[in-house]
Amino acid sequence: MDESKNKAAIDALNRIMELELAGVVKYTHYALMVYGYHRIPIVSWMKSNADESLAHAHKAGELVTLLGGHPSLKIGSLLETEKHDIGDILRESLEHEKSALAAYYGLLKIVEGHSVLLEEYARDMIVNEELHQDEVNKMLRRPGETAAFKE
Repeated sequence: MDESKNKAAIDALNRIMELELAGVVKYTHYALMVYGYHRIPIVSWMKSNADESLAHAHKAGELVTLLGGHPSLKIGSLLETEKHDIGDILRESLEHEKSALAAYYGLLKIVEGHSVLLEEYARDMIVNEELHQDEVNKMLRRPGETAAFKE
């Protein structure tokens, strides 16, 4: 990749790292705020998402250093809505997943045709994020509903 593409890819990867680190904090917080009959499986799912976000942040950081960049010490937005109903938490989670997906598509746009490694990474992460969105979307549906959840 030329120098400008390399810098753009590093910036995109740092943005991804920041978003994924914010995901660690958000999912950890959400796991602590789940109450009710279905608490145990939902908390387990949230903790798993936090762990996965940390792994994603680490991978993005590794790619930053592979490109000769410096991994960001910043973290993405952490807006506290004070809404802790499971539906509110899942809607916030869905918004977070949409932001992450957009960041991975942004990286793909930068590297497409310039780096097979980064293209494949971006594509794999896009698949992963789209599957996460689907999981959350299904969790937001009422039992028996087959149509996709819409606000």
